[in-house]
Amino acid sequence: MAAILLVVILQFVTFSTVWAAIAVPALTGRINDNAAMISAPARVEMEAKLKQFEAAESNQIVILTVPSLQGDPIEDFSIRVAEAWKIGQKGSDNGVLLIVSRDDHKVRIEVGYGLEGKLTDLTAGRIVREEIVPAFKAGQFDEGFSRGVSAIIAATHGEYKAKPKADRNGEKPSMSLLVIIFAVIYLIYQFFRRFFWGGFGGGFFGGGGSSSNDDNFSGGGGGFGGGGSSGDW
Repeated sequence: MAAILLVVILQFVTFSTVWAAIAVPALTGRINDNAAMISAPARVEMEAKLKQFEAAESNQIVILTVPSLQGDPIEDFSIRVAEAWKIGQKGSDNGVLLIVSRDDHKVRIEVGYGLEGKLTDLTAGRIVREEIVPAFKAGQFDEGFSRGVSAIIAATHGEYKAKPKADRNGEKPSMSLLVIIFAVIYLIYQFFRRFFWGGFGGGFFGGGGSSSNDDNFSGGGGGFGGGGSSGDW
């Protein structure tokens, strides 16, 4: 009985999430700073680096900042953006999305199929934890983005190595049904909170940020499968 109830609840949450998901913003360049987190000099410097990197190797790296995820998991929003923007080249799937939610203090690196062999989930996680998050915690956003971009480029060259996972002495992850139900109830609460107080969709990407119209930049048709890693600060 509990299992049937859980399935029904999960189906409801999945349906609700589709309707409540925030809109994907327009792709305007390699750096889309909708949350005003990157200074003008840093943006110019990173745009030049990303443009040169793409010209030399065809890999595309795109940055997106948003003020808030409005309760959406960053993993869900990130893959929606990656699929809509189609970063990377068709057939090579060599795109990377670095996405940051300012108010939620969330960051994620989304990796295209073609780069998952070099920019593995483990490597992406280390870049988030060791390069981006420490700078963000110190309020040094330009530094965090710059270090993140440099580390991603290094990883595609095989020059950024992730540390091996720590030995957990045979620990096995577990999650009780009660914990799952509480998590689902929380998600339902978030849905109704947004429905009655914030409305559906919306895509609230205001905040005075500036985006770059970088030589009519566009994605090349690359594909994504959910590879990457997330973190917070």
